[in-house]
Amino acid sequence: MKKYSRITAIVLVLSIAASMLVFGAASAQDSGRICFAFQDVSTEFWVASHMAIIGTLEDQGFEVVQLNGGQDANRQLEQIRDCIAQGVDGIILIAQDGESGTTIISEAQEADVPIATFNRPPADTSAGIVVVADNRSVARQAVEFMSQKAIGRFEATGERINPLILVGDLADPNAVQRRAGFMDVIEKYPDIFNEPVEIATEWNSDVALAGLEAAVTANPDINFIFTSSDFLFPTIRSVLEAHDMWIPAGQQGHVILGGLDGDATACQLIKDGYVDATGVQDLYYEAELTLDGILTAIEQGDTQPNAVLQDPGFALTAGNIDFQEMDSWGCVLLADGFLDQ
Repeated sequence: MKKYSRITAIVLVLSIAASMLVFGAASAQDSGRICFAFQDVSTEFWVASHMAIIGTLEDQGFEVVQLNGGQDANRQLEQIRDCIAQGVDGIILIAQDGESGTTIISEAQEADVPIATFNRPPADTSAGIVVVADNRSVARQAVEFMSQKAIGRFEATGERINPLILVGDLADPNAVQRRAGFMDVIEKYPDIFNEPVEIATEWNSDVALAGLEAAVTANPDINFIFTSSDFLFPTIRSVLEAHDMWIPAGQQGHVILGGLDGDATACQLIKDGYVDATGVQDLYYEAELTLDGILTAIEQGDTQPNAVLQDPGFALTAGNIDFQEMDSWGCVLLADGFLDQ
């Protein structure tokens, strides 16, 4: 079992005294004010990330100014400008999209305020502390596992596989890289896969629902679905159930399913046999990199830190969940009863 830092304890609300734990470069006596600007907390990944970052900063003695942009890039920019005017010691940013992230980082650095971006990178990664998963590689790992199941089906039936991808908002660099990872694998096996159906979701479940329902109605032979974010699995389930296609692995008619994030819902669905793989972003590791980076910059008086720090991630699959389950943040939350709350 992977041993996470204090962030895990915060997320799981374990009864361990914060004073007994060590994290990052700063301590409570180095307290100051940090703005934490995020685009929303609408999915399991963002909820857990928010809990981890806020809890750790407050344990370090920092006053945290929380700024929820409400998925509005202009609003988030104005919030950051106000934050800079307040003379805060640093900024942690989850940007609405890549272009707005670049603008915000530029304004922060011009004002000599250190800034770190968490998980959602700016379009230009040459400035600020940029912490991000290797989304292309993580997607590729998950889809490769799915493809091996597809190859087995092709060899047994002689019928080519009909793939579909739910694409994220392509203004988000993460969505671009996840689509690229999916395509890497599909193009690797041209004799196995037919041309994939692409459904735009804009990271919106209602948009995804409408698009997927139309696609499955028009293409009832779709039998391989990848979602660019696990938060859409309930949407996928609702559509497949309506078409009598929500069938566990090992039974005729199973749609090979995969996603990316590694949330608690995906973990449960892998256990139940409906989902075959998910690419896991190591939320705890990414939060640790972000916090250590911004706190070190503040401690050292570095107002314009620049670094790209990458989370390699991994694929949690039906084949490795028995021994790699607790390496996934979502499975950790699942074991703590997150889905029962």
